[in-house]
Amino acid sequence: MQPKSEDYSRIERAIFFLEENFRRQPELREVAKSVHLSEFHFQRLFRRWAGISPKRFVQFLTLEYAKKLLDQSHSVLDATYDAGLSSPGRLHDLFVNIEAMTPGEFKAKGAGLGISYGFHPSPFGECLLAVTEKGICGLGFIGKGGRAGTLRDFQRRWPKARMEMNARLTQPYVSRIFGGQRGNGDRPLALVLRGTNFQVRVWEALLKIPLGSVTCYEDLASSLGKVRAARAVGGAVGRNPIAFLIPCHRVIRKVGVIGDYHWGAARKKAMLAWEAARTPVNRH
Repeated sequence: MQPKSEDYSRIERAIFFLEENFRRQPELREVAKSVHLSEFHFQRLFRRWAGISPKRFVQFLTLEYAKKLLDQSHSVLDATYDAGLSSPGRLHDLFVNIEAMTPGEFKAKGAGLGISYGFHPSPFGECLLAVTEKGICGLGFIGKGGRAGTLRDFQRRWPKARMEMNARLTQPYVSRIFGGQRGNGDRPLALVLRGTNFQVRVWEALLKIPLGSVTCYEDLASSLGKVRAARAVGGAVGRNPIAFLIPCHRVIRKVGVIGDYHWGAARKKAMLAWEAARTPVNRH
């Protein structure tokens, strides 16, 4: 049974409450009350969505957990960075291919390009997915600015492209990304990226971070041979045009602070906890 998209609004409010109060370890009754549900219904909703209990999620929110996850990820990342883009731990056995635009196409800002987009439910709230005939070129989540704000943010990335709303065309992509609907004969999902050479290199490196692992900006920069460029790497991470599939949410600060996220800090924490629940070593 797939989690309902509308569940995320309640989950997000619970995350905000837990973030503010986790140090005193609030009881289930108090957390449920904060989202206007009974203990029974909240527990059931949370497990259906996250795959773990609220108590385990509170543990995830602590700084010490984040630090421990960083330490555990070092050896995993070292091996993965040498292994190419595919990793056995990728969510739903989902593989992707990157197709970067040529310098000429980059400068053209999408001129002559047709882009279809649609709004769809996901485990992390409603999302916007955009595709070209070559593959996925955008994935973002609906925030405080609503659909219009997310669409404007995307249009700024492709200012000269022809945009057409076509949810029927984009729905199969969403089903594969969040629903795990991938057949044996399916081709890898193609990601069409418009970015500088440096940005594309950073986005490729993000794809190598396995499910259930995190890294810090400094280590990501080191993996690219740019030891002193952590700030520039952070800027490229923040410009990631395809959320979740290119897992920029798996990059946190070196001190263990999970930090900001273009689509909201609560959503970043939700993604990491949701993935942790789907990593065998973290299942409880």
